[in-house]
Amino acid sequence: MQDFWDVLIIGAGPAGGIAAFDCAKKGLSVLLVEQRKFPRWKVCGCCFNNQAQGILNSLKLDQLVIDCEGTPLQSLRLGLQGREATVDLPGGFVLSRERFDQALIDAAVNAGAVAKFQTKAKVEAAQPGCRNVLLKDQCTGTVNHVKAGVVLVAAGLSQHCLSKTDSGITKIQKHSRHGAGCITDDKDNHYPEGIIHMAIGRRGYVGLVRREDGLLNIAGAFDRNALAHTQGAAGATQEVLMQAGFPVPTTFNLRTRWQLTPALSRRSQVLAGERFLMMGDAAGYVEPFTGEGMAWALTAGAAVSPFVEEGLQNWSVDLESRWEQTVQVQIGRRQRICRSLSLLLRQPLPTKALFEIVKRSPTISAKIVSSLNEVKLPNLKGEQCL
Repeated sequence: MQDFWDVLIIGAGPAGGIAAFDCAKKGLSVLLVEQRKFPRWKVCGCCFNNQAQGILNSLKLDQLVIDCEGTPLQSLRLGLQGREATVDLPGGFVLSRERFDQALIDAAVNAGAVAKFQTKAKVEAAQPGCRNVLLKDQCTGTVNHVKAGVVLVAAGLSQHCLSKTDSGITKIQKHSRHGAGCITDDKDNHYPEGIIHMAIGRRGYVGLVRREDGLLNIAGAFDRNALAHTQGAAGATQEVLMQAGFPVPTTFNLRTRWQLTPALSRRSQVLAGERFLMMGDAAGYVEPFTGEGMAWALTAGAAVSPFVEEGLQNWSVDLESRWEQTVQVQIGRRQRICRSLSLLLRQPLPTKALFEIVKRSPTISAKIVSSLNEVKLPNLKGEQCL
């Protein structure tokens, strides 16, 4: 392995993968490091909204979803207390994270990036012109010390690759819900493809969507006490489905393999520092609803290459400030909308009122979806956002 890289990216999810692709296409030497083995499944609704598709199109990756047999999305079906409402959801698609993330990494490697899996990274001291990074191969125990002109941290909700001095404090929102998900079958076809089925309960909500391989992806956000008092994620999911009036898949049982996440709603105190930039879930996250989480990650990853190129020439505090502003402008507004919806859905009366509005006024519901689904491409010059 070479000793110096223009950019070292920690985390091979959507943010890290698309950043690796874009930087490699621009001729930079790119090392993409991921601690897990790929392909892998993630707790995620595997939904991509119009913004996500717009980002892929802007980087000429529009065929990636088609080649992976992604399924188009047409609508969002809401369930509350035995009643249903349907909202049009144009421009989105469903694609399993196993296929999408791997395809994005393959595109980055084909563009010239180098990818290393099952490798942990620890960002160490900065020195003039670079940042030191320690890499440990989890299979062999081999340790390498490399240098990078810029380090991009896209290591997920609970990243541990930066020291507390660099990353500061991650602020977790009070009463933040926890994510949980699994993959199962639905042989009775209660949940047809092309639709996000969203069940709203008193202590959380559950999204169900059929993947391109026919399996049913279940992902929910639950109050902590719901997970503790209902036989874990499986019990909490059954509770929400029954409260909403949605059928429980016949193949679903308490022994289904589940993955859990840390508290979802959080924000990193620091988004940039000496020769590093944070992006994706590591920068901050809010409970998503219809593919927003994937869009946020892809948007940040697509916005970062101009900052990397500038930083390689001249790192500055102004660059760090502009990156923080870019994240806020490109992603912050959408996250605030999701945060407001999340808080509203915790209150029974406002939730019921919103449900009635969605059910009876297609125009208002279309505006809500449009505000989340609007395509807004990042500034490709890395200039100050207005």
